[in-house]
Amino acid sequence: MTPAGPVDPGETTLEIIRIFIILMGAAALVTILARRVNVPYTVALVAFGMAAAALAQSVRFQITPQLVLVVLLPALIFEASYQTDFHKLRPSLAAVGLLAGPGVLISAAVVAAALSLGAGLPLSEAFVVGAMLSATDPAAVIATFKLMRTPRRLATIVEAESVFNDGTGIVVFAIAVDFVSRPVGPLEMGLTFISVAAVSTLIGAVAGYAASRLFPYIGDHLIEITLSFVLAYGTYLAADAMHQSGVIATAVAGIVLGNYGKRLGLAELTADALDTVWEFVAFLATAFVFLLIGFAISLRSLADAVVPIAWAVIAVLAGRAIVVYGMVGAWRLMAERMERRAGPVVGKVAPAASTAQGFPVGWLQVIFWSGLRGAVSTALALSLPIDFPHRSLLQGITFGVVLFTLLAQATTAERVVARWGAMSAALAES
Repeated sequence: MTPAGPVDPGETTLEIIRIFIILMGAAALVTILARRVNVPYTVALVAFGMAAAALAQSVRFQITPQLVLVVLLPALIFEASYQTDFHKLRPSLAAVGLLAGPGVLISAAVVAAALSLGAGLPLSEAFVVGAMLSATDPAAVIATFKLMRTPRRLATIVEAESVFNDGTGIVVFAIAVDFVSRPVGPLEMGLTFISVAAVSTLIGAVAGYAASRLFPYIGDHLIEITLSFVLAYGTYLAADAMHQSGVIATAVAGIVLGNYGKRLGLAELTADALDTVWEFVAFLATAFVFLLIGFAISLRSLADAVVPIAWAVIAVLAGRAIVVYGMVGAWRLMAERMERRAGPVVGKVAPAASTAQGFPVGWLQVIFWSGLRGAVSTALALSLPIDFPHRSLLQGITFGVVLFTLLAQATTAERVVARWGAMSAALAES
């Protein structure tokens, strides 16, 4: 985020520091006020950003997509993936795979069809919007999880979906943008998607394995924290330099370090320090992301795209319902029937976190309502080439859907979690 107007080169660094400190202070104060009035701090930060952008017309900032995608997103992805307990995720791995794999493609396709048929957008451009809106950002819901008695398995599913579908969504977006100028067939698109996902996973796994083997020999928590930052950002940059998915690579590296690395034996001081430092970094990155979303959203662009925004909102909700209730619900039902047919295992106690027993049907409502759009969608909209067809309209549609999900879903997340998530805690963990 840099001042858009001419700046004395000698003052550039000082100006960036000023902006950073001002945003930090604003994020802290807005978060405190939001908690006092019981409003999700993410929503309050977006509202503050929009108000500040509207009032300070004389001070305009250029928000580059690299600021979100390269500076802020790796921190969020790494922290979430490092904290992901693969043991708790394993029973729900199929559900996460459906949400972050075919679910991304289905969501993008539903939005593309709605905008093409309802708003008259060319199908290729409509699919670009669908791709931008395929990545979920449940930060507000996850914050609610931490305040309420929510089962860890449910939180793990929602967090893991966000971690992985950010990566797959960005890959689909890159393919969709390329498709506008160079039409490709479904087979080529599918092969590209699979190739990028596989290579990125390999990059992250190798980096995470190397770091996990190195950490036990260091014995200095400050150096180990430093190397964790090198792992998070270095993996992202390395994968990006090879034209692969930095998000997927960073996510896999975080999961490997957080599970295999801990099993090898991180010192207690190091583990506690990593948890504290990355929790702070993730909070700061989240706050900055939602402030920047507020700065990026233009009321004029929203007004110019009211009808397409309405179609996109309906499509986003419909696509989410198809994926959650149709695909994940069907998986849960099949798993439940298979477990009933198998019956109890003689001499063993079936774990509560087994595939269906620890997955109450009410969780589907929480997962559906957790499909907010935010940082990644905004960054992808900002990253559209200047000469891209109908660029302003596509950005307006994306910003409108992001704003809707924050205002409608984030503000009601606590009620949904209380009704369907926290209520099921005893059943899921008994």
